[in-house]
Amino acid sequence: MPAKERIVVVGASAAGLTAAEALRREGFAGTLTMVGEEPRVPYDRPPLSKQVLAGDREPETTVLRQDADLGRLNAELRLGCRATGVDTTDRTVTLEDGDRLRYDGLVIATGLRPRRLPFGHDLAGVHVLRTLDDALTLRAQLLGGPRVVVIGAGFLGSEIAATARGLGLDVTLVDIAPTPLSGQVGPWVGNLVAGLHQDHGVRLRMGRGVAGLTGGNGRVTEVVLDDGDRLPAEVVVVAIGSVPATDWLAGSAIPLGDGVLCDSHCRAAPGVYAAGDVANWPDPVTGDRVRLEQRTNATTQALAVARNLLAGPGGAAPYAPVPFGWTDQYDAKIQFHGRCPVDARGTCVEGDPQTGRFVALYQEGGRVVGVLGWNSARALHAYRGRIGERAPE
Repeated sequence: MPAKERIVVVGASAAGLTAAEALRREGFAGTLTMVGEEPRVPYDRPPLSKQVLAGDREPETTVLRQDADLGRLNAELRLGCRATGVDTTDRTVTLEDGDRLRYDGLVIATGLRPRRLPFGHDLAGVHVLRTLDDALTLRAQLLGGPRVVVIGAGFLGSEIAATARGLGLDVTLVDIAPTPLSGQVGPWVGNLVAGLHQDHGVRLRMGRGVAGLTGGNGRVTEVVLDDGDRLPAEVVVVAIGSVPATDWLAGSAIPLGDGVLCDSHCRAAPGVYAAGDVANWPDPVTGDRVRLEQRTNATTQALAVARNLLAGPGGAAPYAPVPFGWTDQYDAKIQFHGRCPVDARGTCVEGDPQTGRFVALYQEGGRVVGVLGWNSARALHAYRGRIGERAPE
């Protein structure tokens, strides 16, 4: 296989930056270009819904690398410039300014775009949170002491609700699911998360959809639920999930579905690989396709992609991570390894949920598929190796 001379990385967040750095460490000495839609240098996203929104961290502290580090990368940074298409025959990436970047290797790391309601986003006071600018805009409005309704009780929505409540605001959390985080950690731990929010004064409206948003003078005033109830609000945060940022790949030869469809080596097409939230690949353990929206996966998958891209199909290794995720809400740090399916059986194996410190195993099909710790980071690590074992009787 001829040596690669030009590699383009589309996406300038954690996965894209990690891939670029790993390519250099693995010996790639050719032309390296990193394309980012945002004008900012790469920064970390997990603090946005917590420390940045609360005002406990300044925006500049989220930067992943200083200017000197980026300079040593010896890469062309095309920031504030969106990629608009790929031609896999000519091996070119088209940018919104009309420029065309030739590549021998391409890494797609464009991440996610927030899902929106089919109504109401034209009203002032209605927000999504994906970027640092989103977080700063939302924080400025929270400082005015508004009544807040958060729509969506997954990781992001629950964290935003906890942060807003920590600022002393009137907060209601709404979701069609029966508990917060039920899709991420299952109903048992989800009920504990519900109690955590209620103990801190958040009103929960679980099992309810949103039928509409009403406003006056161009600003949101109420959230209308599907049971007819109306929740007064000056600020509404829509956190109903995200979709992979693949619209710019429409019409290309790169296979798309729920993200960029890759093989077990994260390869989507000849010379084209995907990493991070946008990548969808077959899980070697279950055989099911998986796409992980986890900060740790963005880094580990990008490392694998860099190695596999340089090695080519003959030297590539399957990507088989043990997923790891976490969320911080109030004084609770919830961490998990593996999977925590909704229908899995959760069993406490250490500590006691009543004390706010425990470890639980998740069992499915007679096997341990995941392990979760609530304020138990050290104990959790000891159970990570149990994943894949036969479940205890």
